[in-house]
Amino acid sequence: MPHNPDHPEDARRRRPDNHGQRKPEPPAASEPVPLSVWACAQRPAASQRRGRYLPGSTAHPAKMLPAAAATAILAYTQPGDLVLDPMCGIGTTLVEAIHLGRTAVGIELEPRWATLARANLDHAAEHGAPGSGAVITGDARHAHALVTDPHLAGRVALLLTSPPYGDSTHGQIRSTRDSGEPGVHKSDFSYGNTPGNLVRGGHQRLLTGFTDILTGCLPLLRPGGIVAITTRPFRRHGHLIDFPGQIWAAAQDAGLEPVQRLVALLCGIKDERLVTRASFFAAHETRKARAAGLPLHVTAHEDVLVLRKPPTRSSSERLKQPQPEPQAPVGFTPPVTGRLHDDSEERS
Repeated sequence: MPHNPDHPEDARRRRPDNHGQRKPEPPAASEPVPLSVWACAQRPAASQRRGRYLPGSTAHPAKMLPAAAATAILAYTQPGDLVLDPMCGIGTTLVEAIHLGRTAVGIELEPRWATLARANLDHAAEHGAPGSGAVITGDARHAHALVTDPHLAGRVALLLTSPPYGDSTHGQIRSTRDSGEPGVHKSDFSYGNTPGNLVRGGHQRLLTGFTDILTGCLPLLRPGGIVAITTRPFRRHGHLIDFPGQIWAAAQDAGLEPVQRLVALLCGIKDERLVTRASFFAAHETRKARAAGLPLHVTAHEDVLVLRKPPTRSSSERLKQPQPEPQAPVGFTPPVTGRLHDDSEERS
């Protein structure tokens, strides 16, 4: 069975402090603590996917980290719960959900990725995943009409997804060392060309379309059901776009209640240092920007936006209830902040 990436390795080592005493032990697995920072890149992305996903999965230009998906599923669902990804791509959310004993449903507009997501689900089942999953090809703005099983309406415990970043994907990079040809070659940097794809059009169209997707999924969520969205800022024409802030607002426009904003690390932790997992292209662009005098940094984390479908009780009653805190999955410990360390041997 492929190695399970759900629980990244704890890279911290106990060392004596200035008084000759050891650091406290991390919390016991039976006593999970709420975390606002998720250590999702203790292993590089390629290592997390190797053997667990089919090789063709690397062709998708913007994949969710398997460990990020598994962390959210562990934090917000129980075995047997229903998980939905309305923009499922190659099926990362679905694969991690069925490996954890959940039922998963994905919607994907592009037939190419929908076919691959189904194949990844079959691959997971062949390797012992105890849950079950299905992929529907279609436009998630009409999710309530696409998911026709009456037993699924109002049952989704967790909607987990990641919106596209428009034309801001880098795709796959092959250097002279890889291809044997001079120069850098890019491939697999397109989501697809199916009419209705949110990346076909301006940025405002993307935001409006994503709001419509969340609105269309509301009837599928159970009262109080969680919506978790992974996203990150990006640059366009040199300007930093607060995409997480825009998606946060779009989700509330769809009728969801804010719960919490978290951080999912895209870098590893080693000896109390952050180890970059930046792609070739991201590192290259950062170096170019710095050479031009721009204070650009490699992206070290994604935002995890957590919202919920309003419960059925009145708004006044809801305000009296404390907001739920996600629980740390078994095996996770709070990461240590520190300086960024470039360890090229550990990049994906």
